[in-house]
Amino acid sequence: MRVALIAVLVGAAWTGRLMGEEPALRLGAVLAGADPVRLTIELLRWSTDTERMPLLAALAPALPGPPAAPAPDAGRGGRAGRGGRGGAPPPSPMARLTTAVKAAPTVGFIWGDGPTGYAIKYAWRSGAPGGQERIVLVTERRLGAHSPSWPAASGTAADAEFTLIEIRMNGKSAGEAKSSPTSAVVVDAVANTLALDSYEAAPILLKVTR
Repeated sequence: MRVALIAVLVGAAWTGRLMGEEPALRLGAVLAGADPVRLTIELLRWSTDTERMPLLAALAPALPGPPAAPAPDAGRGGRAGRGGRGGAPPPSPMARLTTAVKAAPTVGFIWGDGPTGYAIKYAWRSGAPGGQERIVLVTERRLGAHSPSWPAASGTAADAEFTLIEIRMNGKSAGEAKSSPTSAVVVDAVANTLALDSYEAAPILLKVTR
């Protein structure tokens, strides 16, 4: 069902292209490794501030809820009397972000040589002096999750279903991308965007060209 839906969405993107709609962004990418996996990144549009807000809020610290009511046997040495609150624990930040990613509208796709692709649910960019550009994308599914060519996941986002990709273009139609399976996902409060923690220290995932 999921594969069929993605195929329909990709088909819709191709239909828009055939009707003459220019993408907001089109990049080529090659996996930085011995196995030359090639990808195409194509955005239909950039995410709006309103669309990005739920994803940013998902990583905000959870506010403590009201204390649980004592159980009837609290005074007789029951579970509540021993300090237990009962109920399910609150979802983790990564779980909240996963839910927000799935609920976000699709704004583009990443695909390789096959007919299916990865839906992009978050797309943000900012410029810098000298024509440099910073781009952050989030896909609904894990890039290369079942391919031995991709690096092994690690860190706090290792088990997440999504992938955050942060791209730095050098102003000469080339750049590099790093991703969340090997780096933690955080909120860049200054830029007001999702981002990779310690981008400079993260391993390069993709070589990117415009």
